[in-house]
Amino acid sequence: MVGKNSASRFVFCPTSYKDAGKELRLELTTYTSNYSGVVNSIYCGDQSAIWQIIFHQYGPSTFIGFFVLFSGMTIILFSMILGFLYHIDFDMEYLGWCMTMGAVWLLGESKLRQILVPNASALASLCFVMIILCPIPLLLYADSIQNGRHRRLYLIAGGIVLANFAISSVLYSTGMKDYIEMLPLGQIILTAVFVMVFVHLFQYLHKSKYHTDRLLLVGLLLIMVCVTIESASVYFVTSVSGIFTGIGMIILLFVNVFRTVRGIQHMEDMRQQQELERKQKQTEEMTLQMMRTLAATIEGKDRNNCGHSIRVAEYAALIGKRLGLSSEEIENLKDCAYLHDIGAIGIPDQILSKPGRLSEEEYALIKQHTLIGAHILKDITLVPHLVEVTKSHHERYDGTGYPEGLSGVAIPLYARIVAVADSFDAMHSRRIYRNALSEDQIRKEFSESAGKQFDPRISAILLDLMDEGHLEDVTGKYKEMENSLYMDSNHTINKFISDVFTTIKSQEDITSYDFLTGLPLRTLGEKQIACAVQDHSGCLAFVDMDNLKKINDVHGHKAGDRALMTLGKLLARFASNGYACRLGGDEFLLFFPDITHEEASEHITQLFQQFHALTKDDAEIQYASLSAGLYMCSGNEPFPDCSSKADNALYYAKQNGKNQFSFYQPQIDHLSTSVSEAGNNLTQIAKSLQDSGSYMGALNLDYRDFARQYSYIHQLVIRNHCRCYLIMLTMESTGETSPSIEKAEQALLQMEEIIRKSIRKIDICTRYSSMQYLILLFQPLESAIPNIMDRIFMQYESLDCSKEFHPIYDYQAMSEEEHKKY
Repeated sequence: MVGKNSASRFVFCPTSYKDAGKELRLELTTYTSNYSGVVNSIYCGDQSAIWQIIFHQYGPSTFIGFFVLFSGMTIILFSMILGFLYHIDFDMEYLGWCMTMGAVWLLGESKLRQILVPNASALASLCFVMIILCPIPLLLYADSIQNGRHRRLYLIAGGIVLANFAISSVLYSTGMKDYIEMLPLGQIILTAVFVMVFVHLFQYLHKSKYHTDRLLLVGLLLIMVCVTIESASVYFVTSVSGIFTGIGMIILLFVNVFRTVRGIQHMEDMRQQQELERKQKQTEEMTLQMMRTLAATIEGKDRNNCGHSIRVAEYAALIGKRLGLSSEEIENLKDCAYLHDIGAIGIPDQILSKPGRLSEEEYALIKQHTLIGAHILKDITLVPHLVEVTKSHHERYDGTGYPEGLSGVAIPLYARIVAVADSFDAMHSRRIYRNALSEDQIRKEFSESAGKQFDPRISAILLDLMDEGHLEDVTGKYKEMENSLYMDSNHTINKFISDVFTTIKSQEDITSYDFLTGLPLRTLGEKQIACAVQDHSGCLAFVDMDNLKKINDVHGHKAGDRALMTLGKLLARFASNGYACRLGGDEFLLFFPDITHEEASEHITQLFQQFHALTKDDAEIQYASLSAGLYMCSGNEPFPDCSSKADNALYYAKQNGKNQFSFYQPQIDHLSTSVSEAGNNLTQIAKSLQDSGSYMGALNLDYRDFARQYSYIHQLVIRNHCRCYLIMLTMESTGETSPSIEKAEQALLQMEEIIRKSIRKIDICTRYSSMQYLILLFQPLESAIPNIMDRIFMQYESLDCSKEFHPIYDYQAMSEEEHKKY
C-alpha cells in the first residue's frame, strides 16, 4: 500500500456503512532481522478529528524540532557574521551544526513526518545518518572551546566517524545492510565521543573563572543524559519522540548564547583595551618622535652641535654591540641616546650658547638639564631605561658626578655607555668656545679618566673602536648631517615642530637686537662673532664710548641715548662686511674678518674720525669719544681667549688716555726702554702735564674726577688749615615758560667760557647737572668771592642770551657746615 522500505506512517482507510461486517487486514513486511513492524493504536472516526488527536499528541516535539532547526541555522549564520567581524572562529557555530543535525533527527522521528516531506522513508534514513555523523560537529565544538588542546585525538575520532559513515553508506547503497543495522556501532561511537568530550571539557572548564563555562558543563551533561535516554529507548519502544533531546538542546543553546554574549563582551573589552594600548603606544611614539624632533631642533640652533644626539646614538650602539647587547637592547640604547639631552629645552639659550666660561650659577643651572629631561620623559614607557639614561648620563664613575652622585655599577649601564659616547662626541666636535681636540688628546683624556669619570671597561672599548677606525666611520657619516633622521619635511609632526621653532627662533632673533642701536645684543652677537672667529682670521675689537656717564648726568639719558644711537648706526655701517654687537652699556664688540693689521688700524682710525665728526657739533654729546682694544685673530683660537686679549688691549689703551686704540701685545715695550729714551719720554710727559694743567682743560673733568679732586683738597684743608670754598652756580629761567634745550645749551656754553676766563688756574670747575656748575676756589679771601661771582655775572648779562636765564650761586667753606646763598 505504501511501498517497500517505507518508514512508519499513518494510513487512512476510508470506510462507510457499506463496509460493515468486512475485515481490514494490514500486512507488514520487514527486511531487517532486528526490527519488526508494529501496528500502533487504530483510530476510528472523522479524519480531521483524528489529525487533531495526532497533532495534540505529537505536535510539541515537532515544533521543538523546527525551533531547534531554525535556531541551529540562525546560530550558524550569526557565528559566521561574528567571525567575519572579529576575525576568529566562534565555537557556537559548531554547536549550530550539532543542533541542525539534531533537529533533522527530531523531525525524522516525528509522527508528522509524512506531512513534512513526500518520502518519509528517506527522512527516516536521514535520521540514522545524523546519528552517525553527529560526533563530527561535537568534536569541532569541543576542539574550538579548548583551543586545540586535544586536536590530534579529535582528528582520530573524527576519522573513525567518517569511516563508519562511509562503510554504512556503501552497505546501504548495495542493499547489504540497512542503516538501522549499523546504528549500534554509530551509537557506541557517539557515546564514546560524548564521554570523551565531556571529560575533556570538565577538565578544561571547571578551573575557569567564568560562571558561564560551568553552566556549559551542566548543559552538556544534561544533553548527554537526554541523548542517552533517547538512544536507549529505540530498543525498548516502537517510537521515539525526541522531546528530551530537543529540550536539552534548547537549554544548551541558551547556555551557549549567554556564554557567547559574555565572550563577545570580553572580546570587546579586550579589543577596547588593545585599542587603548595601541593609541597609547601611538601617542607615546608620536610624543617620542616630537621629543626627538625637539632635541634635534635645539641642537640645530647651534651649528657646532648639530647632529650630536645622532652621533652619540651611533657611538653608543657600537659600544653596546661590543658589550654583547641584543639587537633589541641596542635599539633601545639608541633611542635613549637620541633623547639624553632633551632637558636642554629648559635651559636658557644664552647659557647654552655662551662663548665664554660659565659662572658657578650658570653651571648650576646647566646641571639641572638632567632632572628636567627625566621629568619630561617620566611618562614614556615605550623605551626602557629612557629616564635613567637622561637622568644619570653625567654621573661619574668615582661618584663626583651629578645629579645624585652615583658611583661604579650603581650608575645604570646604559647611562655609563651614553656618558662615554657623549663625552667622545663633545671632545671630537668643535664648540663655540674651543676647537675639536686631536685624537691624541682624546686618547689621553679617556686613559686618564678611566675609573674616575668613565667606566674603565667601556672606556677601553671606546679606545679600541678609535684604534680600529669605526668611530671615524660614524663621524664621517654624521658630522655634517642636518638632522635628516628627524627633520623630514614630509612628516607632518616634524614639519609642524620645525616651523614652530623657526618662528620662535625668528622672534628670538628679533628680541635679540638692541632697539636703541639696532645692533645684536650680547647673547646673539657674541655667538655670531664666536662662530666667525673660528672660521676666519681677522681683527676683534672691543670699543668703549668714553664720557657716556657724564653726558647722562649733565644732559640726561636722552642725550646719552642719542650718542649711543649715533655710534650704533656708525658701527653697523662699518660692520657691513663683518660683525658688530652691543655688549651692554657703553661697550661694543666688532669683528672684521680677513683683514691685515694695517687694514684694521685704518678701519678703527676712520671709525674714530667719523664718530668725532658726528658728535662735535652736538653740544650735548660733544664730550663723547671712543677707546678701543684690538686683537688679530688667527682663525684657530677659542673665542674666549681672543675676547680676553682684546679686552686687555682696551684696558691698556684707556690707561694711556681716552680717545685712543691699542693692539694687543704679549709684552710691554717699556721694560727694554733705554735711559735716554726714558728721559725723552719724561720730558714729553712733563710738557703734557703742564699743558693739561692749563685751565682750558679744567672743565673736561667729569663729576667722578672732580669728586676725587675735592677729596684731596679737603684733606689739605684739614691738615694745613687752608681755606677753600665750594660754589654752586645755577642758571634759572627768567620767563614763565621753559626755554628750548638749544637756547639753554647756548647759555651754558657762554657761561662756561666766562668761568674759564674769570677764575685762576689753580681753581677747579665741573658741570654738575644740565643747569649747574660746581667751582672749587683754593685759598681765596671770603670777601673776594662776591666780587668774583659778580664779575662773572656782569660778563654774562652783557650777552644777548642773558634775558632767558638768570644766574645765582651758593657757596660754602669746605671746613664749615653752613653756607650762604646769593
